[in-house]
Amino acid sequence: MKLSRITAFSSSLLLGAVLALTGAATAQAADSAAAVDYVALGDSYSSGVGSGSYDSGSGSCKRTPKAFPALWAAANAPASFAFTACSGARTGDVTASQLGPVNSGTDLVSISIGGNDAGFADVMTTCVLQSEATCLNRVATARAFVDNTLPGNLDSVYRAIRSKAPSARVVVLGYPRFYQLNGTCTSGLSENERAAINSAADYLNTATAKRAADHGFTFADVAGAFTGHEICSGSAWLHSVNWLNIGESYHPTAAGQSGGYLPAFRSAA
Repeated sequence: MKLSRITAFSSSLLLGAVLALTGAATAQAADSAAAVDYVALGDSYSSGVGSGSYDSGSGSCKRTPKAFPALWAAANAPASFAFTACSGARTGDVTASQLGPVNSGTDLVSISIGGNDAGFADVMTTCVLQSEATCLNRVATARAFVDNTLPGNLDSVYRAIRSKAPSARVVVLGYPRFYQLNGTCTSGLSENERAAINSAADYLNTATAKRAADHGFTFADVAGAFTGHEICSGSAWLHSVNWLNIGESYHPTAAGQSGGYLPAFRSAA
């Protein structure tokens, strides 16, 4: 009986300590998030094209509260949140028009960029409308751009971010693979074309991850989160060709932002 009482007392002390530490950790995490000044940069994958509910004030940039930066900000209530990502942006657009809110007090930056530099839209247009051979040649051209030109473009924008925010944690987000191979699609592109496009996405991500690492930034890979949710999967988090709204084609749905991009960013941030 005496031993049992001692054991029970000890257990209660241990439980109390664990609860106290857990509470302290939770409070500390909340305080840390509240103290963060966060700026979200990048292209349509950051602005949220494909998710709907666009902010009319963002015009053609098509920013939405359903995009992962806004979802993270809503959940974490940072001290400040500036959302300048814009549909169609290339690296030069980021340095020219998106860095205004970034400064020495910025603690956290997110960015997805490079797909438009590499000609993402033209690749998909070519592959949808032209022959398999023409599609594969266009993909090869995009890969050559990733080898020869994109690294310098990324270096320029990454240097600009670091210059303006020397202490910020910078999270660079990649792109998903578009297709589940041998999936549910019975028409459209050939499997060779789908495989080539997926491989090009991996190629772009690998190049981007290397440049990010060389600048001391964190790369957040989203391809794993989208596995099982690609086009042709039967549970897609990506729009296929949408002839009624062509700009949303090959962009994440709201589920892709909340289930794919947000967890990857949250883990990295």
